[in-house]
Amino acid sequence: MNNWDEVRTAYHVAQQGTVSGAAEVLGVHHATVIRHIDSLEQRLGVKLFQRHARGYTATEAGQDLLRVAKTTDEQFHQLEGRIKGRGSDVSGELVVTSLVTFAPLLVGALTTFREAYPDVVVRYLTDDRVFRLEYGEAHVALRAGKQPQEPDNVVQPFTSEDIALYASKSYIARHGMPEGEKDLPEHLFVCHDDIENKAPFHRWLWSTIPHDRVVFRTKDSRVTERAVQEGAGIGFLGVREASQNPDLVQILPPRENWSAPLWLVTHVDLHRTAKVQAFLTHLKDYAGEGPDS
Repeated sequence: MNNWDEVRTAYHVAQQGTVSGAAEVLGVHHATVIRHIDSLEQRLGVKLFQRHARGYTATEAGQDLLRVAKTTDEQFHQLEGRIKGRGSDVSGELVVTSLVTFAPLLVGALTTFREAYPDVVVRYLTDDRVFRLEYGEAHVALRAGKQPQEPDNVVQPFTSEDIALYASKSYIARHGMPEGEKDLPEHLFVCHDDIENKAPFHRWLWSTIPHDRVVFRTKDSRVTERAVQEGAGIGFLGVREASQNPDLVQILPPRENWSAPLWLVTHVDLHRTAKVQAFLTHLKDYAGEGPDS
């Protein structure tokens, strides 16, 4: 297998289902597509497609080949993203990833970054999974918890987000204001659905509050925030985001053992590029963390 152009053509024929559709995507003449398919089938000695009036359908052998082609095509796109990130100007795509919990911080930082660098297109990806920077899935990752240990990544300490307990004014009107920690077991709570969640404030709550008082459980921090706002119970929120909502009342102030350290993670190949350095500097200034070290 020494002709990627032919394999790539077959991949797009399978995706589009027609020769004309693949030709349009690839920017070539339809005769080139047919020639590539015929040449590839002849070289392999098997039929990769069944031809019919509506187009082309991959055979079993074709499906095997196309699974490999799909993975290879994705890796080429990831490589392209990494290569494009090595330019000397601050332009093109900037891909940043984090847990959705940190959206209030990063959306504001990315918005003001674009105002400073209008040639940049930002992509902000939120997911519970760890994005693989070595495959070009992101330029910058904001991660919480233990210091990341991937050998090819540059890891810098960032701020720790202050976490406190909050309730809405409507909840307090119905259930009263706790006078201190001793009153908390009498109240209702909103919390992460997974009792094994390793966030320090979740561990504190599950070990302090009777489980039957945790009446609203979810795995999405956005739902947690909304549930607290609607008066479903008392819950943990980031101080930065909660301070912007005048309907929320702080029940207990932040504690050091409720916070988890945050880390800025970049791949070693992209860390010193102009775009990544510009964003790291901007994010640290935006969060009040000072100049890039």
